[in-house]
Amino acid sequence: MSALGRHLLTEFTGCEAAPLADLERITQAMLEAATASGATIVTHSFHHFSPHGVSGAVIIAESHLAIHTWPEHGFAAVDFFSCGAVDMERGMAHLKAAFGATNETQLELERGPLRILPG
Repeated sequence: MSALGRHLLTEFTGCEAAPLADLERITQAMLEAATASGATIVTHSFHHFSPHGVSGAVIIAESHLAIHTWPEHGFAAVDFFSCGAVDMERGMAHLKAAFGATNETQLELERGPLRILPG
């Protein structure tokens, strides 16, 4: 890797509203996604907004997995940042299935580029 970490930003669309509004389901899906990716879970915190939507994060030894949902729009924004060898795509595939998403778009960034300067 030519960077300190990899950051995968994913937008899920066409999601079922019920899973995106359910704090327990979001929490479980995110923990399962972290586990499926091979990440080491440290802690997690999630919050349900009124009237709807959930935000939260799973802190992993390798960095974090975070989400915000808009059930009324069938939309979830997820970001997965890792400075270790985890399978982010596997974790995102788990979330896509858990939310019943019909589409996803992704943007991948290298974070903390490591460039060797001429001496």
